[in-house]
This record gives sequence, C-alpha cells and structure tokens, in this order.
Amino acid sequence: MRAIVAHGARDLRIEERPDERPGPGEVRLRLATGGVCGSDLHYYNHGGFGTVRLKEPMILGHEVSAYVEELGPETSGLSVGQLVAVSPSRPCRSCRYCQQGLHNQCLNMRFYGSAMPFPHIQGAFRESLVADVLQCVPADGLSPGEAAMAEPLAVVLHATRRAGEMLGKRVLVTGCGPIGVLAILAARRAGAAEIVATDLSDFTLALAARAGADRTINSRMEPDALSAYGADKGTFDVLYECSGAAPALAAGIAALRPRGVIVQLGLGGDMSLPMMAITAKELDLRGSFRFHEEFATGVALMQKGLIDVKPLITHTVGLDEAISAFEIASDRSQAMKAQIAFS
Repeated sequence: MRAIVAHGARDLRIEERPDERPGPGEVRLRLATGGVCGSDLHYYNHGGFGTVRLKEPMILGHEVSAYVEELGPETSGLSVGQLVAVSPSRPCRSCRYCQQGLHNQCLNMRFYGSAMPFPHIQGAFRESLVADVLQCVPADGLSPGEAAMAEPLAVVLHATRRAGEMLGKRVLVTGCGPIGVLAILAARRAGAAEIVATDLSDFTLALAARAGADRTINSRMEPDALSAYGADKGTFDVLYECSGAAPALAAGIAALRPRGVIVQLGLGGDMSLPMMAITAKELDLRGSFRFHEEFATGVALMQKGLIDVKPLITHTVGLDEAISAFEIASDRSQAMKAQIAFS
C-alpha cells in the first residue's frame, strides 16, 4: 500500500508500506478521505512544532474516513463496505487517567501521526489501515469528506464542554482556521447569543460569517477593533483562542468581562500571559486538548443535519497529488480544509 510519509521539513514522500491483517477486535479499512490538519502542516513546513520534532520518518494524518474491508476475529457492530469515521484516539484504557474517564490524557496514548513519543506513532494517511473496532463510528448518510471532519469537530465539541454553560453567552473566537470556524458552529449549536470572530485573512473570515459569526474583524486591517469591547472591564463571556498567537490571546483577554472563560485550543508554542489582567478580572483559563467521547457525538450531529461542515471543505485532491494538498492548506488566502481522496 502507499502512504504519505514525512522525513523532515519540506520532505514529504509517497512510499510503499506493507499491508497488515486485522487481529481480534480489529478491522482492516480502505481509506476514503484524509484531511490535512494544522499539526500535519507543522510537520510538513517545519519538521514539528515547539519542542516536538520529527526524529524518524512518520506517516502523517489523523482526520480520516474509510470503508470497512475485513473484520478481524471477535469483531462485531460493523459490516464490510460500510463507511466509518475513524477516531485517531487510541487510549490504553488502563492507566490512572483512563480509569478516571480522562481518556484524552491517557499516559499511553497512541494518537495517529504524533511525534510526541519516540518511536513516533505512525499516522493514518495510508491506503490500508488496521484499526480497533472501537475507533470506527458508522457514518451512514455522510460523504467521505464529511466523515473525515469528525476529528476536528470533536476537538471543538470537547472545547465547548470545557467552556461550560453557553446559552445566551457572548463569544469571541480568535483565529478562523478550521478549528475556529467549527467553534463558531459548535458555540451557536450550544446556544451562544452573539459571536464575534477575528483573523488576519478575509477569506477565512468570510467562511466564519457564513458559519454564523455575527461580526468578523480582520485584525490586520482593524488592529484596534476589539478595543471597544474592552469598555467597562469587558464584554465577552467566553473566548475560544484558536490561533495559538500571543497577540490574539492578549486582545481577547482585554475584551473578556470579569469571570469570563478562556478556552485555549491553539497550539503555537508557549505564550506570555497577561497575568495581572487574568487575576484582576478573575478569569478562568482552561486548556482543551483533543477529545474522546465527543467524536461519536460529532458524527451524530452531522448525520442529523445539526452541524454542516461541507462549506469548510474547500479543496480535494487525489493521492498522487497529495503534496499539493499540503501546499494548498498552507495558503490561508484560498483554503480552509484541504482533503486527500484515497479512493
């Protein structure tokens, strides 16, 4: 089978890798669609992010959908030919955090396409993939592209749970890549009354408006536009910080009302924090990392038509042109979510 392998910064290759057979409780999948994620772009463009660096060749990819090709022994609940959304999250289910229900904090997590541990956890951008049956959520009624969006949608659903009560809240989203725009969809579905979104790209802001943002602000063109929201100690109840950029976080904190909630999703490396403002306003700073049970919830929301991810899928290319998908995804003036069609 062919796989998309990162050897270092700007060194992406399509290579042959051996096929695998499913064991007990496993299924062999024929990959349908894979979405290029921000972390994939960090590996492609920079060889990693923060202190996480590629130390060996690694198959990329963790946003995927696939068709069931073969059921292993003692496997039930799926049928051959069925389209599934494949969760990249494979917790051990036995460590102390898994036992507490914190599967996303698993001490032995095997998350597709991650260079955090060494040896690296190989990713899912390969024509044939063996997965645990528990990773596979039936995606009947969805297109392969929609099913592959279950992973980023699960990220923002987890973040929305971390944010807490959303009904009637005023929400600020900083950074309108796929995670930011999905955060708009999730916050609105959870009952947010007003949503303002900021970014540096008019293209992404147009999609944010289409997703339901009440106001969009180009922070490059209007650097002081958020200052009006800082009057009387602030306006917004919740900040989804999706950019990983310190200036966006600082501007968002200034616009939050006292006892507002910051949900940090963006992973741009360590950032300086305005601790005096956080302390004086009694703000809650809440990290949000990956997801677990929200993955199946995201699939169900798409199947019921309650969240529409189709407008976010701006480009789809074939496996032979996979490198172009990474180039397109790196250009935020024209792309929101670039996907690779494997079959």
